Amino acid sequence: MTRPYVPWLLLVVALALAALYLFPLYWMYVTSLKSATEIYFNPPTFWPLNPDTSVYPYVWSGRGMPKFLINSVVIASGVTAITVVLGTGCAYVLARYRSVWVDIGLFLILMLQVLPASVMVTPLFVGFNQLGLLHYPRTAVVLAAAAKSMPFFVVLVRATFMSVPRELEEAALVDGNSRIGAFFSIVLPLARNGILVCAILTFMSAFGEYIYSKSIIQDTGLQPASVGLSSFLGPNSSDWNSIMAYSAIYVTPILAIFVLLQRRIVSGLTSGALK
Repeated sequence: MTRPYVPWLLLVVALALAALYLFPLYWMYVTSLKSATEIYFNPPTFWPLNPDTSVYPYVWSGRGMPKFLINSVVIASGVTAITVVLGTGCAYVLARYRSVWVDIGLFLILMLQVLPASVMVTPLFVGFNQLGLLHYPRTAVVLAAAAKSMPFFVVLVRATFMSVPRELEEAALVDGNSRIGAFFSIVLPLARNGILVCAILTFMSAFGEYIYSKSIIQDTGLQPASVGLSSFLGPNSSDWNSIMAYSAIYVTPILAIFVLLQRRIVSGLTSGALK
């Protein structure tokens, strides 16, 4: 019996869409290795004639990239810490105490995810100014980005908590554990994979945060790598080698994390799908 052609057709379509989506990434790496003249070849070359990696040391040292990357890690770590601590508790409550009002609250949380950062940046800037947080711009960016990532985290972790049998928690309560003790000794260890995956996704998203950092942080010594990339752009800028090399250095760690942890990420995202 021959296999039906439909799955193979769907596979071909999926691979074609994946190639289309990943082509800009490939073009970024290839362009960073081209000479300034070869970049403007028509028709373009899909592989550099004489690959040149000298632009990478220049971008790394001449553009102060270590400083920008450290700032990105600091902001992303702060966002992840706040989101995990507060979001885990919120997700647990929404998973265990279910009612119509909880569903309404969850819907309102999801609505917060719809709002783009460009809409929220002005009221947040005014509010932070009144609170005096603009004197601590990185703290303000961490709080703003954490508020933006919280709904996504809560919804995913809630599904993970719902997959943990309530009977295990009730048995711990019967054995003398408190509600908090049962949470930390029973529920949290069983949900740790889903929480870890959501934390990784939150970190990856916060690592590329741009809107809040660009609007709130004026000191270049505190700006993340996403804002540092904009320093290459100007009305007369044509240094595409440096732009692409900077972008390659910037995104490669995130790509490496995703590739290394892709199996765990997929299993964690689907951990709450079945009970």
